[in-house]
Amino acid sequence: MRLYRFIAASTLLCSVLCLPVLNPAAFETFQIPSHGAMLNALAYIASGAGPHPVVLLLHGFPGNEKNLDLAQAIRRAGWDVVYFDYRGSWGSPGNFSFTHSIEDTQAAIAYLRDSANAKKLRSDPAYIVLVGHSMGGFMARYVGAQDPAIKAVGLISAADMGVDRMQSLKPGDEKMAVAGLAGHFAAEGMAPLAGCTPESLAKEVAANAAAWNVVALAPKLASRPMLVITSDDGLAPSNDAFVEALHKAGNDEVTAIHLSTDHAYSDERIALEKAVLDGLAYLQHK
Repeated sequence: MRLYRFIAASTLLCSVLCLPVLNPAAFETFQIPSHGAMLNALAYIASGAGPHPVVLLLHGFPGNEKNLDLAQAIRRAGWDVVYFDYRGSWGSPGNFSFTHSIEDTQAAIAYLRDSANAKKLRSDPAYIVLVGHSMGGFMARYVGAQDPAIKAVGLISAADMGVDRMQSLKPGDEKMAVAGLAGHFAAEGMAPLAGCTPESLAKEVAANAAAWNVVALAPKLASRPMLVITSDDGLAPSNDAFVEALHKAGNDEVTAIHLSTDHAYSDERIALEKAVLDGLAYLQHK
């Protein structure tokens, strides 16, 4: 009798475990149209029928640290994550520029808001959060400020791309400042980028310095949750000034975290993951 019960229980357990899992976690590759180019993109799709809230994960300059470990962690927490490469970067066709990267980020948001794409990704087209590292933080902050439907913005060592430097110039100093900024971009390594030079990018920053002013974006982000993470990479002062501007604009949902590590958060990946997941959990329970 005991043997019979054991066999029956084992058979029942096996039948349950062998049932197909509905809507398992998935990984998709696809392309996002942007101004005549098709951007290489990845989606980490959370398990379950959804629709899932979605994080658009934006990489930096030139994008060596892609933060895809964060994508995996965010998916485990029940979110979809979409990553893409801007025009002219990492094999996406077209010419790289900061203006193009802004346009590409907006194109990716439009892609996620399309109902057919949302159905394919099991994502919620009305619940998009921007999370960006370094230059990706610059993109997340600027694009988020222009788009009031973005639910929240997360910045990881957000860069100002030299905007602050250009705005504080004395008359006649622009040529020298452009040369210095071009040297900085060259030192970052531009092999993964096409259709640009360090000089063209530096001149682009100089031409758009007023429009891309970091502190001036704060009032447009005053009504949405903001996560601002900094490290010991020299970008903390700019981000601290932005946090102060957010507070002055009346934003009482700003979380600022400093981690003592390098720009890639090399020895604080778990702490970085926790900070991002805590921020996303706050959104889901507010």
